Amino acid sequence: MSKSKQQTYSTIVSANPYKGDYYGGTFNTVSKTSSPSFSKEQYTISFLNTKGFISTLIGISKNIPDDDIYDALENKVYEELALDMAIEYHIKYIEAINRSTESDRFFHVFVVDPLTLEQEYTQVVDTIKYIDQIVPVPLLLKSLYVKDLIETSDVHCFIYFQENDAFFCIYNEQEFIYAKSLKFSLKHMHERFCELLGEQIDLISFETMLGEEGLNTSYPDYQKNLIKLFGEIFLHISDVITYAKRAYDIKKFDEIYIGTGAGKVLGLDEYAQTYLGIKTLPFDFDYGFNTNGERVDQIHQLMHLYGRLEVDERYECNFTIFHRPPPFAKRDSGKLILVTAAALAAALLYPGIYWGLSYVEEFHHAVLTKEYETVHIEKMTREATINLKVANKNAAQKLLDEQKTAYKQKQDTLVQVHEKKVDYPMKAKIMSDFTRSFNQYRVQLKTIEYTEDLNNTKTFTFGLTSSSTQDITALLKHLTDIKRDQYNFNLDLISYNEEQKSYLSELKAVIK
Repeated sequence: MSKSKQQTYSTIVSANPYKGDYYGGTFNTVSKTSSPSFSKEQYTISFLNTKGFISTLIGISKNIPDDDIYDALENKVYEELALDMAIEYHIKYIEAINRSTESDRFFHVFVVDPLTLEQEYTQVVDTIKYIDQIVPVPLLLKSLYVKDLIETSDVHCFIYFQENDAFFCIYNEQEFIYAKSLKFSLKHMHERFCELLGEQIDLISFETMLGEEGLNTSYPDYQKNLIKLFGEIFLHISDVITYAKRAYDIKKFDEIYIGTGAGKVLGLDEYAQTYLGIKTLPFDFDYGFNTNGERVDQIHQLMHLYGRLEVDERYECNFTIFHRPPPFAKRDSGKLILVTAAALAAALLYPGIYWGLSYVEEFHHAVLTKEYETVHIEKMTREATINLKVANKNAAQKLLDEQKTAYKQKQDTLVQVHEKKVDYPMKAKIMSDFTRSFNQYRVQLKTIEYTEDLNNTKTFTFGLTSSSTQDITALLKHLTDIKRDQYNFNLDLISYNEEQKSYLSELKAVIK
């Protein structure tokens, strides 16, 4: 926070819109706030997780003036990311200083859908009325370098698993390079762990197990499946690292910092270092805050640290649309009240002026009345002309609407013909493809149904039967692995038919 902000705001409040928790900070103390509320004396900061924005690296000519940089980047972003031109995305950028060439400047551009801001932060704004700053979560890591919690300028990778998201981020020479959302959030880990274990445990118990026992849990089945789970996680991370090295010409990572919102996971950094072959440290920094012995999520502490930085020390990339109300004198209502008060005071001090003004106004009124008569005649003539042109316009519009209606009817007919010629054969091919998979895993197809709803969502519903639940689950895993880019699969229940001595299930495949 700048010096002015430190003087103006006595409290910093950090908000996690995805979990709905808040932490308040004064001086060097940070503690959880169970009932946050609106206050003019507090500075509010929140963050966007990596699923909430798109980031990309854009290069533009150095000949473009600073005043035109935003327009140039906006045009290239809409073009390169194929964004919908009908949507006014929120776009912010920071310069990638170390990537500049003789002819071009490069910028990290962050793009946010306006609906994301309106929907994700509704509860926060309802509670505390405004948010001074909303920062993409990877940029919060800049404060680690400013405050010398990390003193080197090596290539660092940060991996942090939150409850609703997980991010992978790279800094080089203490500057942001790249960020990506990982598919293994804590919730996704929990779901996959229960799937591997073959039984259900609640999310809180899973997070408690990670935070208290780590990868060396006392239950052999738990430990075996945790190791298998993190094997899948680090296989995914290894692919991301390989891409980042190639895309950003990184020779090697000097250090990886890894952590979770559930707390420090014992054995995780050693496992990561063994799997990835890169020096690994826990993402668990001492920020210097007094938390009264309470464990505070690293993201909340980073927000408090970031909020205390000088303006020129942090990345100016603020996505907030929930600004605090301006000072009273700058509001329209405030200006009106001040003007009214000044007028009333003047009227009380100088009543004689208004008597003189009344005579002046009478003379002015007579002059305006004469002028009005001339202008009124001209007005009536122009109104008649306008009415004629409006009538002609309405007639032309009616004809245009009729032509559009006829065109739309012909277009719909052609679309229907195309669908019958193209889509119907495709359905047969799809069903044939699925049938081969069913036969491969010894699962019989009893019924099939195809539906389309008002949103044009196309769904195949397969009634399946098998003598073994393992065949059905193996089939589901096979289909999910090879067809995840084409379908969303859903299999809610596997039931047992006593008479037929077989297992029944209903598999839904929704075309993406």
